[in-house]
Amino acid sequence: MEPDMTEKIVVGVTEASASRRAVDWAAARAIARGYDLELIGVVGGAVGAVGEGSVLEDASAATQKLLDGEAARIAADRLTVTVQVERGNPVDMLIDASKSAAMLVIGSDYRGAGQGPARGAHGIRIAAAAECPVVVVPDFDAVDERSGVVVGVDGSSVSEKAIAFAAAEADRLGQPLTAVIVWTPIAAPRNSFMVTPQTYRDAMEQNAREVLAQSIAGLRSRYPDLEIEMAVAEGFPSGIINELAEGAHLAVVGSRGRGAVRRFLLGSISHEVLQRLATVTAVVR
Repeated sequence: MEPDMTEKIVVGVTEASASRRAVDWAAARAIARGYDLELIGVVGGAVGAVGEGSVLEDASAATQKLLDGEAARIAADRLTVTVQVERGNPVDMLIDASKSAAMLVIGSDYRGAGQGPARGAHGIRIAAAAECPVVVVPDFDAVDERSGVVVGVDGSSVSEKAIAFAAAEADRLGQPLTAVIVWTPIAAPRNSFMVTPQTYRDAMEQNAREVLAQSIAGLRSRYPDLEIEMAVAEGFPSGIINELAEGAHLAVVGSRGRGAVRRFLLGSISHEVLQRLATVTAVVR
């Protein structure tokens, strides 16, 4: 079981259909783990204009009604739900809420390949700066008839945390864990006549296999009943991870965003995975 700061899951709630999916996912997870659930709605856009006060009051009342409705919709015997209306920048408010949460869950309006442009600018900023794992739920059915947890591995300390989170989730679900590492050869211009030596390619693949084996070495003793699959692939990591995640219950990636300068930046891989979600995806720092 992954360590938690607190036994509370926070969900950012809006009127979007993806938000309802996020609430449903978080409620199921909270019930399974015995966590409390907090629904947060944020009223933003205030600029101090004349007459704005009454607009804010109306918007806050409507948001309260939305949250109360969602709380009633997911009510269950083993679930404690609280609601909170905030005013301010939604991104900042949810990042602040992450400081006291075990997990932050948000929806994304991305509806899958062929269903429009990549999405998730706000979600990417939230995932980069949040102080707890962030789960992003896409606006399509990503649970039914799916199985397994996919986690991206690169040998870093952030990757270790992502693996621990993914293994705990896979074990809880009773589903297999696929740990994938992707090696990418040096890029050359398309019109280059350079041929990549086979010895170099073999060495890259072997290094990747060794890093992967070391990264998951302790999982089999910690989770003796967990089915673990190792995948080593050549290509670009975000594409490979999303390809494997298309049939998975959950994908997990690490976030490298940290510090004042990089507060709203993710590593390129997690950024690209979130842009085109293949399934429910957790970002772990």
